[in-house]
Amino acid sequence: MPPELPVLIVATRNAHKTQEIREMIGDRYKVLDVNDFPALPAIDETGTTFLENATLKAAGISREVTGLILSDDSGLEVDALGGAPGVWSSSYGGEEGNHPKNNARLMAEMAGKTDRAARFRCTMVLAQGGQVLAYFSGTVEGRILEAPYGAGGFGYDPLFAPEGHTQSFAELGPEVKNALSHRGRALAKVIAWLEARD
Repeated sequence: MPPELPVLIVATRNAHKTQEIREMIGDRYKVLDVNDFPALPAIDETGTTFLENATLKAAGISREVTGLILSDDSGLEVDALGGAPGVWSSSYGGEEGNHPKNNARLMAEMAGKTDRAARFRCTMVLAQGGQVLAYFSGTVEGRILEAPYGAGGFGYDPLFAPEGHTQSFAELGPEVKNALSHRGRALAKVIAWLEARD
């Protein structure tokens, strides 16, 4: 029998985020998330930076569950909006996790703006037993499109074209997105750290 895969628990209830991480991790780990542990408390994301929120989630969940915890806090930074929506990306439209409302507000805020430069930023934290083991970050530069394109991905993907591409993340498909994305870049550093530790 093949050996049991080690378990990596992602500190999120966002199934899209977990699936992206699962695809990028491949067969190195069995990837679970907090949906697999219904009794876990919600962690209040009271930080003002991606690192603060990622640390709160990783450390908080690692106090409740035995094993290796990976958290991810990420968002979109738009230069013409002074870095907004930033840490508040998932609630920018006024309702947590409502992607259509978030995208509608972003399009409204960007109407008539010529500076379309933006980036996705991701911070990941590994924790175990309430202790932070390490943290990692990744960014991808790009621009905000005039209208949404594509049906893939999630969040702001239909409005964001990564540098060097004319298509949005929602059009490019998961393989291309995962190779280019902020999450992919941060996770590559996580995997390298885990492999060096083994």
